[in-house]
Amino acid sequence: MPNRIRLLVVFLAVAAAALAGASRAFACGGSSGYTYAGMASRLPRYGIAARVTPLLGFDVVSGHVAGWVGVGGPGEGPRGSDEWIQIGLSGFPGVTGNDVYYEVALPHHYPAYHQVAADLPFGRTVKVAVLEMHNRPNWWRVWFDRHPVSRPIRLPDSHDRWSPIATAASWDGGSGGACNGFLYSFRDVAVAFAPGGGWRALARNEKITSSTTRLRRARASFIAAEATRPSARCSPSARCSPSLPEPIGRARLRPARVPRIVAA
Repeated sequence: MPNRIRLLVVFLAVAAAALAGASRAFACGGSSGYTYAGMASRLPRYGIAARVTPLLGFDVVSGHVAGWVGVGGPGEGPRGSDEWIQIGLSGFPGVTGNDVYYEVALPHHYPAYHQVAADLPFGRTVKVAVLEMHNRPNWWRVWFDRHPVSRPIRLPDSHDRWSPIATAASWDGGSGGACNGFLYSFRDVAVAFAPGGGWRALARNEKITSSTTRLRRARASFIAAEATRPSARCSPSARCSPSLPEPIGRARLRPARVPRIVAA
């Protein structure tokens, strides 16, 4: 069987298992309303790239869903300030298709959300990357389908310090635990071993999960899933994840934070 067909068969099987597991979840999010499913490098690198595909039509009840790659996070900037950069796909209630976006948080500034493309259909694979520039320490750019889509961006004290992340995420919009459905494929996740490139598959990694999401990994690729149950709310009888927020800001959504990393 050709490698590409074999990979497709494996991912279809993994997707079915992921959806079946996620459908048993009760309420989503915790006091923050955020859930995650993804991977992170165990060591600092100079960038991260992946092929991201929204596999099915999502059911975004409230808030947003996203699948992104990025570096940095809360407390990762100078003197403990918040600092990050990421690019990925996002989905919102009442919005058809998926947006490609990137977001930048500079120290002591409100995160800035930039829309790169809109209304991409489900099943459309995009190649997204965040990469520190060659011979320019602390200067970064974001890439979409092999083309830079941002100006050079200076992120102070970022050189050789941050462990890249690739993850899917959901925020319940402050509804108190309503689930948003998502199913993302992340393929060929790679990290840069040098500023400007030196790409290698993400081999040594930590997983990022919440109690209501499902993650299925296969080498440097994974499926991330969460199913919907709009009537669910966090209560003593429901399983609510104490997850952390994710940075995304379309339509004046509040800024949020990258997830914590837990050992695999």
